[in-house]
Amino acid sequence: MKIAIPTKDQRVDSHFGQCDHYTIFTIDEAKKIESTEEYDAPVGCGCKSDVAALLKAKGVETMLAGNMGQGAVNKVTQAGIQVVRGCQGNIETVVKQYLTGFILDSGLICSHTEGDDHQCAH
Repeated sequence: MKIAIPTKDQRVDSHFGQCDHYTIFTIDEAKKIESTEEYDAPVGCGCKSDVAALLKAKGVETMLAGNMGQGAVNKVTQAGIQVVRGCQGNIETVVKQYLTGFILDSGLICSHTEGDDHQCAH
């Protein structure tokens, strides 16, 4: 299994479309982290890029994210990647918490335009 996390400074970036890079965790059958790799984020908003298809081509099945707009959620799920929003903190800790069932999707959708403060609502 492969899990991608929008990352900045080894933490879950608070917004999918503005992260520095994606950290991809490969998980073994015992639900342990086998390896990690970094994938540079495309320039501009993530929901307007082909990052979902590129992550899927790398074998990513799950995206653990902070906040995401509906366009990004749609694009990622249409690529066949499960989205789990509301994640925060150190990326390795977040992956371990997810693998043990302590993280569920928050259901939050962010609505904003580039450069604006984002407004998140249920």
